[in-house]
Amino acid sequence: MSISIEDIRAAATRIAGEARRTHFMETAALNARLGGRVLFKPEVLQRTGSFKFRGAYNCIARIPDAERRRGVVAFSSGNHAQGVAASAALFGIPAVIAMPADAPAIKVGNVRAMGAAVIPFDRFGDDREALVAPYIEIGRAHV
Repeated sequence: MSISIEDIRAAATRIAGEARRTHFMETAALNARLGGRVLFKPEVLQRTGSFKFRGAYNCIARIPDAERRRGVVAFSSGNHAQGVAASAALFGIPAVIAMPADAPAIKVGNVRAMGAAVIPFDRFGDDREALVAPYIEIGRAHV
């Protein structure tokens, strides 16, 4: 699967107004120390503190309305989970996120605070797909 410039432009249009614009920044001290210009993008300023919000929102926005209303299921130990939970909340749809039991408590709490259901699993012993299968099989969610 290849991504075209048109795909990128369409995604930018879909997330406009929801994703925060984060601008490139630089510091003279770092530039001097490294002997060149270094630009960085402070994605900590993005909704949920990560660039993952952009992808989650874009993905959910692409789901046809009738299917989207059923909700979404995702797997993540943190940043993607928060992006999906925030995006689902913006669309007013349910979200079920399978998160490893050892995921950072702050991220699990954030996901729950955004209204998503969290299904904890043992990343070394559980079949995470089997755990969320009931949500998918009954037609309640889009993966």
